Amino acid sequence: MDDHPIIRDGMTLLLNLQEDLHVCGAAGSADEALAAMKCLPDMAIVDISLQTDSGLELVKTLRHRYPDLAILVLSMHDESLFAERALRSGANGYLMKLEATEHVVSAIREVLAGNIYMSAAMHEKLARALAVPHKKAESQIANLSEREFEVLHLIGLGFSTRDIAEKLNRSVKTIEAHQANIKEKLNIRSGKELTRFAIQWIESQ
Repeated sequence: MDDHPIIRDGMTLLLNLQEDLHVCGAAGSADEALAAMKCLPDMAIVDISLQTDSGLELVKTLRHRYPDLAILVLSMHDESLFAERALRSGANGYLMKLEATEHVVSAIREVLAGNIYMSAAMHEKLARALAVPHKKAESQIANLSEREFEVLHLIGLGFSTRDIAEKLNRSVKTIEAHQANIKEKLNIRSGKELTRFAIQWIESQ
């Protein structure tokens, strides 16, 4: 499930070349993905950034509707920021698109076998997080919705409100509403303070 046809076609070709794997459907949006589930797959591979939808929300929907479905998130987003979020949403694994193709196939087989797949570095980070109490800011960020989390991430990367609107295919008004909700949940008073917080949060990861 990826909104770029070239990536979908490439992934389909790669997997169909494997003797033990077969792609029964592909989709570019959440609605298309849910419609494609009629082929009853053993696994769904989901991109976080779909053109008009949140991939994390799709993961939640799939997990709710298909409790036994194996779900692997394949994304361009840094795993240090999104992997834990994806697992909490119901995914069984997280893999960045820049990984070598053999890692993609290994991750798929690992998740199909009933295991959790993450990089060694991410396993270590989560282990440390379990050993050390979360900071107050992290617990506040955990209360953000998936879209608010994406907006905060993009703010921290230096994107303007208009840039974020275009990237997420939403109106400027909608993004401004998300920013207002983020400020309220994080107890932040101004846009400048929000930008400063977002940048510091990204740098601390």
